[in-house]
Amino acid sequence: MNTAPGPLVLIEPYAHRGGGHHQRTLAALAAERPGSLVIAPGGLSEDLAPLVRSGARVAASPAGPAARALLSVARAAARVAVVGQRVFASRSWPQTVRRSPYQVTLLARCLTEAACLRTARRLAPRASSMVILSASEALHGAAALLGGAPHLRFVHEAVTTEDRPVRWLGRLARQGEKRVIALYPTAAVRDQVGPGFPHLPGEVRAFAVDDGRPLTDAERDGARSAFTIPADAKAVCVVGGWWPYKDIPTVDSALARLTAPLHVLVCGTPLDDAVLTRWHQLPDVHLHTVPGPVGDQVLRLVYAAADAALVARKSGVGKESGLVMDAVRLGVPLIVSTHDPELTARLAGEPWIRLFAAGDPDALAKALDQLTADVPARPGPSACGALDMNSAADQAAFLTNTYTRLTKECR
Repeated sequence: MNTAPGPLVLIEPYAHRGGGHHQRTLAALAAERPGSLVIAPGGLSEDLAPLVRSGARVAASPAGPAARALLSVARAAARVAVVGQRVFASRSWPQTVRRSPYQVTLLARCLTEAACLRTARRLAPRASSMVILSASEALHGAAALLGGAPHLRFVHEAVTTEDRPVRWLGRLARQGEKRVIALYPTAAVRDQVGPGFPHLPGEVRAFAVDDGRPLTDAERDGARSAFTIPADAKAVCVVGGWWPYKDIPTVDSALARLTAPLHVLVCGTPLDDAVLTRWHQLPDVHLHTVPGPVGDQVLRLVYAAADAALVARKSGVGKESGLVMDAVRLGVPLIVSTHDPELTARLAGEPWIRLFAAGDPDALAKALDQLTADVPARPGPSACGALDMNSAADQAAFLTNTYTRLTKECR
């Protein structure tokens, strides 16, 4: 009798996008479980090429007539949503009309997930776990019913809430919520999303994983040389695109208040060229820019050159910070805003952390100036525990055990 466990099925609708901690987690989990099935309806980004060499099977096309039909309708709906966003962009339209394209986006994401689940059923009928790594914040039950498969789904944030037509569709598919377990990377995301779905089982579970590859001294020395940063100079990195939840205005104001020289490495996309030009002109700032998206090796180089990573978010943002997780797993000290009370409580008192009040440029400037005399300690192997970040092996085991429990409850 064949008792070998089935493959781990990892569904990542955004695997075609440039590098990020979602893609890094996907690669780490696939490498941990050789023979995993990765379903990427948009294909893979260039920096995920090593994933194929890990032994994972990659399905970039739908398998079976049902999956093909669902994905075709999903893509048509996505195109309609894009056109609708342009047509109804003006504030002269009623709010319900302006929101309608985003409701169509929720439907498109649900249909895409369903197509991926149908593909997983056909290609891996004996899966040990089936998980959507970047799932929609809505229509959970509909995805399960249309996809015909129980599954786990990581819900990272609530970008768009359900309006009445989508809520009605969700209610029609409520029975499908019994076939789903939502995984929330932080308690704040659970508290934001969970109340809207009282019948949906959910758990808090950190998404990012520790791949066991901290920066080496050789990488640090090489990175300093690559960016021509003197050994006795101080440097911070600002990694990731400048999205609305990032507090770049506070960083901007803080850098203008510096009283000591500081090298600032900026890496990501999108960036604001006008702001970067202003930073170039500041007397105490030595700016190094690495436009993104970049591969993992370049990202490691940026982190390795820095004495600390700077994470500044607007107050109230509670979703998991891939930048915080990346810095800790790589062994880079952090300067972090107090934007999330739960995260602040976890980090307070750690020797590798410097906290500053969210939205306070004076506090941030002081923290940056202090690097000259007092560089925080590097996070050690136990630092991941402060964030409940698990190894790839532990995460894979959790997904398998949780999925097994779910399938038993669905019988």
